[in-house]
Amino acid sequence: MSDTDVLVRRFEEQRPRLRAVAQRMLGSRAEADDAVQDTWLRLTHTDTDTIDNLPGWLTTTVGRVCLDRLRSASARHEEPAEVAADASTAELVDGRDPEQEALLAESVGRALEVVLTTLGPTERLVFVLHDMFAVSFEEIAPVVDRSAAAVRQIASRARRRVQSRSADPQTDPARQRRVVEAFLAASREGRFDDLVSLLDPYVVLRADAAAVRMGGSAELRGSAGVAGFFNGRAQAAVPAFVDGMPGAVVVVGGRTSLALSFTVTDRIIGIEVVADPDQLRELDLVLDGGAVR
Repeated sequence: MSDTDVLVRRFEEQRPRLRAVAQRMLGSRAEADDAVQDTWLRLTHTDTDTIDNLPGWLTTTVGRVCLDRLRSASARHEEPAEVAADASTAELVDGRDPEQEALLAESVGRALEVVLTTLGPTERLVFVLHDMFAVSFEEIAPVVDRSAAAVRQIASRARRRVQSRSADPQTDPARQRRVVEAFLAASREGRFDDLVSLLDPYVVLRADAAAVRMGGSAELRGSAGVAGFFNGRAQAAVPAFVDGMPGAVVVVGGRTSLALSFTVTDRIIGIEVVADPDQLRELDLVLDGGAVR
């Protein structure tokens, strides 16, 4: 098999995911397919030996393509978001093939698709990539030409807007928190199978350098690996909201030493662990009794 054939095969494996990202960004199947094709063309003009993580590269690249399209439409004074709320919603409801219906049902309902059109292009991209596909803030930052800290703030703002407007149960903070609480309980009690059942098969765990020094892993992928890491842990973790996301904190001596934020759709698809004191101070951490530090 030639190198080109291998690249084509690997791209086709990612096509459903890329189409899902693009459709949530653009609100149209036809435009999403065009964006995916543009992503393929960019890949063919890139030295693939320099790409360490092809799925991640493709996801951020299709996001960049979609962002360029949305900004270009705005510059021409078009109104893709508002038009999509009516015209493309009918297309999304009636025109999906079974594969696309299954993909979209995994993490977002039709109501949320319409809500996404109310976000600005940058907010929409950050929300879709991070909250739906667990792409890290560090990976998103160069796409939108912002710092990782600024991207985190954009995500928090977008999340609040989506949650305030959406009736989709998968974006309900109470439901998401119940999933996180069940995960923490299973972690404390060492119930490995329950942990696996609460995790998406492709879940991604990321931890900062400070958390790694405390005994964590910089990155883990897959439900079995992440469940194995948490199995029997989380003894001191208590549920909290981290920048508006369901999460948990570990408080020692009245101060937060560790924060975990969870990206939850039907299951947990992403976990971020922060232990760096400077980063912790930047987070909005809320327990049932109020804000903590």
